[in-house]
Amino acid sequence: MRVKNILVSQPKPADITKTPYENIIKKYNVNFEFEKFIKLEGVDALELRQDHVKLPEYTAVILTSRNTVDHFFRIAKEMRYAVPDELKYFCLNESTALYLQHYIQFRKRKIFFGNQTFAELVEVMKKHKEEKFFLPTSNITTTEDYGEMMREAELTFKKAMIFRTVPADLKNIIDIKKYDMLVFFSPAGIESLKTNFPDFEQGEVAIGGLGQSTCKAITDAGFNLSFAAPTETTPSITMAIEEYLGAGTKKSKKK
Repeated sequence: MRVKNILVSQPKPADITKTPYENIIKKYNVNFEFEKFIKLEGVDALELRQDHVKLPEYTAVILTSRNTVDHFFRIAKEMRYAVPDELKYFCLNESTALYLQHYIQFRKRKIFFGNQTFAELVEVMKKHKEEKFFLPTSNITTTEDYGEMMREAELTFKKAMIFRTVPADLKNIIDIKKYDMLVFFSPAGIESLKTNFPDFEQGEVAIGGLGQSTCKAITDAGFNLSFAAPTETTPSITMAIEEYLGAGTKKSKKK
């Protein structure tokens, strides 16, 4: 089946001409459409208090994404918690750490970060075992058990959900039948597909995913995984899309 229309389950880039998608459009004459399949809902202060969370008790906070940063400062404001200058920030990677500049004076705070994985961040946290860590999370589980990794490292921490990832309402926005390829970035995206389009049948539609947990969610939902990233040959999802389209083009020429 020739791929013509591709749906990417993310917001449209501000300038698609400056992204790898533009090269794929020109090379394979395909059409990309973008739609966010999920939305975030913040847990309110009352629910967090019922989970016995008292922010002043913690001397350090662990931030694994920009969304976590946003919702940590949101809930701090709702709980009337004046974030102290002495609070230490442990971020999954440098980009998350730099994002803190939206809320604090970066140079005047104690900020630490790993390279990319939580295991690397745990090694950093081991050097600060005297801290009491607050680990804010969403309702989406990862392939890594963050809490178990921290317990094994003998770190003192409290884990609590501060926001939820839920399906966006797409029923009146998307005609799912018009697409030849669907691209997903999280297990929540797959859940949104099933929620919004319970009668969807894959047929010849190509479905690809970014990340191990996303790809597992695709197959667990009963779909065939057509392509994935990252791999040795396709470290990015756009490279995986291009490789899949290139393979399809070669098959067409042989016929």
